[in-house]
Amino acid sequence: MIEAFGYSFMQVALVVTVASAVVCALLSCWIVLIGWSLMGDAISHAVLPGVVLAYVVGWPFAVGALVFALLAVSLIGAVRSGPTKEDTAIGIVFTSLFAAGLVLISVVPSQIDLGHILFGNVLGVSDAEVIQVVVLALLVSAVLVLKRRDLVLWAFDPAHAHVVGMSPRRLTMLLLGLLAVTTVVGLQAVGVILVVAMLIIPGATARLLTERFTRMLVLAPLLAVAASIAGLVASFYLDVAPGGMIVLGQAAVFAVAYLAAPRSGVLTRWRRVRESDRLA
Repeated sequence: MIEAFGYSFMQVALVVTVASAVVCALLSCWIVLIGWSLMGDAISHAVLPGVVLAYVVGWPFAVGALVFALLAVSLIGAVRSGPTKEDTAIGIVFTSLFAAGLVLISVVPSQIDLGHILFGNVLGVSDAEVIQVVVLALLVSAVLVLKRRDLVLWAFDPAHAHVVGMSPRRLTMLLLGLLAVTTVVGLQAVGVILVVAMLIIPGATARLLTERFTRMLVLAPLLAVAASIAGLVASFYLDVAPGGMIVLGQAAVFAVAYLAAPRSGVLTRWRRVRESDRLA
């Protein structure tokens, strides 16, 4: 690791990777809790045309991503209000917007690198992009921490949240906005296609290891950062795509938790069954 991070580009990649891993892991706890995995997938793909347009006109990525995230949510709501089911509406809207983003990229091929947007470019991030990633990650993390009680109550019991004076609609829009901004942070590291993994895997892994949400908020970032750094180092020595290795690192941690979690792991439950059969 010391040799790998002796290079300046790897040091920059480390900062971007850690910032992305932390903020994505924090948000993933809520995404997993309220069952928004498909919505996270939809938003991460639907922001592509917004990111492209923001890049073309010179605006921050977050502006375009937020606009198209809200557009996607509005379109999903409009489509599912008819006979179409919610999952079908999500699939139609996010694939359509993602296709629109691909078309926009093909229109301006000289200005936008398709590979960098879709699969990330963590080894070639500019100083301005590093500042953007860090600032956005700190902003989203701060909002999640400060509003965690309201968001947890809304996630567990929206009706009770409404009774005590909260606005479930506003909290929903807040979380969707944070999801859009977090997608911008994550795509710098792993791209639009793989960022959904960073928005789901850490929370799912932490959920296997603890029943308490407060512990999830600690475990998810720690595991995500450790796995992401391991993936980044592995990509350096294996000379492979860093975005893919970062996601594979997180997937490997999930696999270990899935098999050996103290309470719900597959091997743990199998061992308990064998012990009970032996005692019987």
